[in-house]
Amino acid sequence: MAAASSLHVAAPAATPRVGSAGPKSASAARSVRVARSGAAVRPGGRLVACAAVAVTKADAPASEAASKSEGHEVLLFEALREGLMEEMQADPTVCVFGEDVGHYGGSYKVTKGLADMFGDLRVLDTPIAENSFTGMGVGAGMKGLRPVVEGMNMGFLLLAYNQISNNCGMLHYTSGGQFKIPLVIRGPGGVGRQLGAEHSQRLESYFQSIPGLQMVACSTPYNAKGLMKAAIRSENPVVLFEHVLLYNLKEKIPDEEYTLCLEEAEMVRPGEHVTILTYSRMRYHVMQAAKTLVNKGYDPEVIDIRSLKPFDLHTIGNSIKKTHRVLIVEECMRTGGIGASLRSAIIDNFWDYLDAPIMCLSSQDVPTPYAATLEDATVVQPAQIVAAVEQICQ
Repeated sequence: MAAASSLHVAAPAATPRVGSAGPKSASAARSVRVARSGAAVRPGGRLVACAAVAVTKADAPASEAASKSEGHEVLLFEALREGLMEEMQADPTVCVFGEDVGHYGGSYKVTKGLADMFGDLRVLDTPIAENSFTGMGVGAGMKGLRPVVEGMNMGFLLLAYNQISNNCGMLHYTSGGQFKIPLVIRGPGGVGRQLGAEHSQRLESYFQSIPGLQMVACSTPYNAKGLMKAAIRSENPVVLFEHVLLYNLKEKIPDEEYTLCLEEAEMVRPGEHVTILTYSRMRYHVMQAAKTLVNKGYDPEVIDIRSLKPFDLHTIGNSIKKTHRVLIVEECMRTGGIGASLRSAIIDNFWDYLDAPIMCLSSQDVPTPYAATLEDATVVQPAQIVAAVEQICQ
């Protein structure tokens, strides 16, 4: 059993997909795990963990900029739907479970129209029973399907915590490698606009300690689609965090097929003075603060970490070696949050490169208030980011 890792890589690639028509059998479906761009194969035919990467780290920014020069404009929720639809067309083992995901189209319309295209069995409306349909997703993954489980609100998935932690995160290991759980768990979360405490949960800190589970957070239409497709193709269970306030972001994305690496951060803004690490909605608070900082003579480097587990320490480390100062900005809770884990990883790996203490701006450790002014007070604002950078760079 020790030989079976709780995280594993994709199965060897065979024939790349052609057109939009899907393969007719499960064996044929497994031949489309990797995009046309190809994947690196280790000796013995095993694919590297980032097999679904469409571009290498070295040329990613240039390639992304070039691919975005042409394409079509979509909202973020439409980009998620495009990615899901393309994978369902290409692979008949991909299916969707969740509350109102069928003919209603999901609470934020990510699955709109999919029931008409693929039928009620592949886009399955479930009862209000998160533990049951998440457990059903785990079982479906064990039997060869690739389920996408939608939580109508990520806070509701606390009801399925046993299935996520004890089942989908660990069964590959506890079965001695006999079962794979290629399951995607996705849905809206984060602090919205007066949604109240129970609908404003940030569950990153709850799930990060589960062995065998990968976590990514999308922040733009481009990376939402790329991460959705990569998560569906992964052989590991993946939690895809979507922020409730980002669904209506609009961006031009490529017409051609692409995927992104599940373990790679994104360089949003190169700089020299301080490394700002962030993700999801806080990316936009950071970029708003960056405009002010530039006017004040600072040159911040902004990285959207995207992969919440594992961290892309290669990209993060190269930035720290250049700037020697770090600010972490998150919407997660301060106690036990992603920022706390990221700070620990930086201290363990890059202590000698730091010229100042690591600062971390997080949400307050309180239930999110309903009142708008109090809600804003619990979340990091751009002015706080500016003040933190000024303090670090003194």
